[in-house]
Amino acid sequence: MEKFTQFIVKNNKIIILIFLIITVICGILAVGVKVNYNLEDYLPKDRNSTIGLNIMKEEFDEDFPSANVMLTDVSIQQALACKEKLKNIPHVTSVTWLDDVVGIDILLSTPFEYIDNTTTQAYYKDNNALISLAIEPGYELDTVNELHKIIGEENALSGSSVNKAVLQEMSSSETLKAMLILVPLIILILLLTTSSYIEPVIYLVSIGIAILINMGTNIFFSDISFITKTVSPILQLAVSLDYAIFLMHSFKEYRTEHEPKEAMKMAIKKSISSISGSAATTIIGFLALIFMRFGIGMDLGLNLVKGVALSFISIMVFMPALTILCLKLLEKTKHKSISMDSKKAGKWLMKLRIPLLVIALLVIVPSFLAKGNIDFEYGSGNAVNEERVEQDSKIIEENFGQMNQIVILVPNDDIGKQTVLNDDLEKLEGVKEIISYDSMINSSIPFEFVEGMDSMFNSLNYSRIILYTDYETESVRTFEALDNISNTISDYYDDFYIIGESASVYDIKNVVTADNTIVTVVAVLGIFLVLLVIFKSISIPMILVFTIESAIWINLAFTYFQDKPLNYIGFLIINTVQLGATVDYAIFITDRYVSDRTLHMPKEAMTKTLTNNITAILISAGLLAFAGFTLTLTSTNPIISELGVLLSRGTVLSFAMVSMALPALLILLDFMIRKTTFKHNFYVTKKKRGNLK
Repeated sequence: MEKFTQFIVKNNKIIILIFLIITVICGILAVGVKVNYNLEDYLPKDRNSTIGLNIMKEEFDEDFPSANVMLTDVSIQQALACKEKLKNIPHVTSVTWLDDVVGIDILLSTPFEYIDNTTTQAYYKDNNALISLAIEPGYELDTVNELHKIIGEENALSGSSVNKAVLQEMSSSETLKAMLILVPLIILILLLTTSSYIEPVIYLVSIGIAILINMGTNIFFSDISFITKTVSPILQLAVSLDYAIFLMHSFKEYRTEHEPKEAMKMAIKKSISSISGSAATTIIGFLALIFMRFGIGMDLGLNLVKGVALSFISIMVFMPALTILCLKLLEKTKHKSISMDSKKAGKWLMKLRIPLLVIALLVIVPSFLAKGNIDFEYGSGNAVNEERVEQDSKIIEENFGQMNQIVILVPNDDIGKQTVLNDDLEKLEGVKEIISYDSMINSSIPFEFVEGMDSMFNSLNYSRIILYTDYETESVRTFEALDNISNTISDYYDDFYIIGESASVYDIKNVVTADNTIVTVVAVLGIFLVLLVIFKSISIPMILVFTIESAIWINLAFTYFQDKPLNYIGFLIINTVQLGATVDYAIFITDRYVSDRTLHMPKEAMTKTLTNNITAILISAGLLAFAGFTLTLTSTNPIISELGVLLSRGTVLSFAMVSMALPALLILLDFMIRKTTFKHNFYVTKKKRGNLK
């Protein structure tokens, strides 16, 4: 350790130069990191909808339709002409309309009123044409912009690709907007609580470098999710500030009696164990996300773990070097910090500890029950609130009804079996129309006219059946309908695939629901083990984990009592992020209490702990809560905005539980803590009779 600290203070300018070079390189690389806006891509490869999409692309050489264009007041010839223009747009992989179903010759040569009405209604109605398109993933924004140029303002455009295009356009600036709000707030808080105008700059530069390096090193991944891109920098900044503040605080303490370089060496030695312990609990919480089968967990978890590790390195290596370089500036820019009188707060919390604990316990029980009854959303269908998208979707729905397309792939070895299956599928509630090779053969169109349509419905191994339904993209009714469709098909086929946006969301639901138990157990067990090592106690980790988990339950219960659905991704993330990021408050208070407990009895020790340290966790919690609030304020994506609400509210609740309930628990359970803590060295006095006081 001596050589390490000596190297930092001796070569501070070289260290700063190396970090700046790496930061510039990573800043350039960050521009080239590909962002994925498609949640379905994070499904495990063995899911039915994922396999089905790959088979359809391979055997039918096309993607699932992801956009709808409605042309108003057009003839069939005009619709066909527009279809050809749409086919020529780069990254449009397929365009489907009525001519693909009934055949171009039939459409042009047969009077329209003689073509089966049940077939045409989904494509051409009241002189309005509805054309389906598939857009290559990753190119939604440019493609949708081209589509708007072609169809103009008088026509409508909707679909999942349109939603993703809006997300791409808006989220590209959201991280910057969030930082522009959060950074000034952090600077203001730090200016009020530090003793130098330059000190907050040192903190932010040190962590900002780590954030840029983290963003740039994402180039080694094939892509990152839009959730990771937006959330990761904010969380990395918020959870890392504590490390910087703690190191600087130690430096200033030693600076009063030692030369700057010696003081910095001593500060690094003193701080590295506590900062690494704090970083370890945060990393463990984030690591739990990696155990999710749903790939968003791996994507976000790896990014956050990498970010916290880089922040730790930057604060322990770069920040000391920068501080040594800026010593004169620190001295010249000194100012009086606002000192908050925490004596009254500490005494008040101690005086009311029992009533506060009783209130907390009374709230915890219904909260635990309520969190198990939350209504969840699983996809990103409601993630866009853009005016034109909403208007266009409404126009298309008014003209063609709720149109949710579901594709079924079954083996093409038995046409007779398909006929019976089609009849059963038509009887299902919500199925408006079925288009398949079999249904066309049995329609009023003569058999000889359907020759050449085979490629649309039959491939080498599979037959394709298209269901037009009135199901919402995601709802209880939709999921029940998918179960009914699956059960109906399974009566005839063992090998089949159901494809579509709703089918993908249904698979997401099944995967992430199973992930919940794994993620929670891994996070709790991992942090419990870290706490076991830190405190050498069995009971203390149980008390601390219970304290933060209780705050999580209360946080989630708010959603239930507000009678609002919660996106399941936000639910999984907050379960680990709130635990990993705020358990530090409980560790901080407990660590100080254990230290004070060696000199005082429980009540006196806790009074001293709260008086001396409540301000520190208040500042830390305030910064993290502001980070969550900033996500809510700046994000146009309800998933991100909702996560911000959970984070800010959860941080406040964690602070409340740590400052109001934890002190009472530690005092009440003091006897158990002493019995289950290795070499605790607690202060104990005895009465004359030998009973513990």
